Amino acid sequence: MTTSFNDAVRTPTFIKITAFALLSLSLFFLFNRFSSSNPSLIFSSLPPPITKMTPSPPLPQTPPSSSLSDPPPPPPSPSPPPPPPPRVDMMIRMGIVDETGAMSLDFEVGEIDEGFAEEFENLSGGGEKEKKEESGGWVKVDKYKVCEQSRSNSVPCLDNADEKYERHCPKALDCVVPRPEGYQVRIPWPQSRDQMVPDIAFGQKTRVALDIGSGIADFGAFLMQRNVTTLSIAPKDVYENQIQFALERGVPAMVAAFATRRLLYPSQAFDLIHCSECGVNWANNDGILLLEANRMLRAGGYFVWAAEPVYKREENLREQWRGMENLATRICWELVKKEGYIAVWRKPLNNSCYLNRADGVQPPLCNSDDDPDKVWYVNLRTCITRLPENGYGANVTTWPARLHYPPDRLQSIEMDAYISRKEIFKAESKYWNDIISGYVGAFHWKDFKLRNVLDMRAGYGGFAAALHDLEINGWVMNVVPVSGPNTLPVIYDRGLIGVRHDWCEPFDTYPRTYDLIHANGLFSVEKKRHKCDFSTIMLEMDRMLRPDGRVYIRDTVSVMNEVKEIASALGWVAALRETGEGPHSSWRILICDKRM
Repeated sequence: MTTSFNDAVRTPTFIKITAFALLSLSLFFLFNRFSSSNPSLIFSSLPPPITKMTPSPPLPQTPPSSSLSDPPPPPPSPSPPPPPPPRVDMMIRMGIVDETGAMSLDFEVGEIDEGFAEEFENLSGGGEKEKKEESGGWVKVDKYKVCEQSRSNSVPCLDNADEKYERHCPKALDCVVPRPEGYQVRIPWPQSRDQMVPDIAFGQKTRVALDIGSGIADFGAFLMQRNVTTLSIAPKDVYENQIQFALERGVPAMVAAFATRRLLYPSQAFDLIHCSECGVNWANNDGILLLEANRMLRAGGYFVWAAEPVYKREENLREQWRGMENLATRICWELVKKEGYIAVWRKPLNNSCYLNRADGVQPPLCNSDDDPDKVWYVNLRTCITRLPENGYGANVTTWPARLHYPPDRLQSIEMDAYISRKEIFKAESKYWNDIISGYVGAFHWKDFKLRNVLDMRAGYGGFAAALHDLEINGWVMNVVPVSGPNTLPVIYDRGLIGVRHDWCEPFDTYPRTYDLIHANGLFSVEKKRHKCDFSTIMLEMDRMLRPDGRVYIRDTVSVMNEVKEIASALGWVAALRETGEGPHSSWRILICDKRM
């Protein structure tokens, strides 16, 4: 038995099996020890293996051995995964508003390459340019210098010099208005908006409102959620610049003040006028300021007064309330609500109450030849603006139908066409809808995050209506130049806002107000007036345009060369493109970027 066993262990087959088993066992222990000390080195870069289980052949029996009888040590438990890296908040709040909505004094300013704009301009052929006029001559246009830093917030015609609040336009600018030190791109809408007013039902009959002395436009920001466009106005405050703050929030606002001239808005413009501690003494000077508010208030519209005289009992405040109540009664306003610190009056729908007043009641009705829509440098008058006998202005439809319904006051505009006005109105709406649809598709307007938009020659407001229809989340200030028909009443009857202006003078807003400026046919019209040159208008455009803003100029070929040269001299990146009519059209589009 012993001899047979010795012979068996000496066979080559047994020796090979034993050697293979010992080698496998050694490799197994080495592998376990190495993987327990450095598990990440083996498994971190390899995908999990896919193991296929197959039955193994039985091994021949081997004699008992102490080294083989002990079970292998259990594999060590895997170490826990490392904790995730701390979350880094990539959102950095920049601008003039902190998380609570209060004005911040410590801004975070990123690094700006000062030479980038000049380098890009050199690559694109900027610098000193030459422009070719229709006469065939060449005129050099030098690069404009930058104004002194004190003009960074200048509103040229309303600088409050020597406490003079009327428009008093100085010599035209010959320089580019600079950005303030540390200027940041505004906070995007709707994060820039805040809500501070209780819930009120608006948005159908009441579509356009005026907020006087609005502060930072909280009232207007709230009503936007109710489909109400509120224009906030206040005089320029050199200490706080609250209208500028409202514009930074993306709320419609404009610098304006009740003084001795009419405000630049038409009669029956606003469905509601709001004054909350606005600082206007309405009963002074025979009520001349309240009569101006009455001119702008739509027939059947509401005047809301929130002030101390409404609810306080001091004798001087009670006297102010009695004066306001008496004046409102004499101009036929109906007190529909007085609760707490708020009083609400309603304007009559027609002239019946005015005509039935007792003899000698003041103020009188204005003369029948007074044009209530004539506002450019027109003094205030101590008379009640007559309402149209045909009911124009009072019978507008509800929102949003009024945006596309031709209003009755379309017939009262002084223009060449009389019979086909409604057809012209509808054609303009379709024209701009087609064009803006192309802009959205070709130029990706919805990616620009536009909020504050200026239309320098608005016509009937078709450009603004198209932006609304195509869901561009912004508001449009529609400007009707004094060089053309006064279409402002139609614009307000559509539920839009606008203003009358002469583009040879500065516009009443702060620098860096608008994200997009649109000018359609403006320069060819102004060229015929011979009142100012193109550089005057375009310097004002640059003052109003925000850094990273855009300008779209649509005009005839005859003016485009000069306009493009001035745009390059301003430091804009300009590109001339064909319109949808093709290369043989007499119109071109100049697209300009004002780089940061």
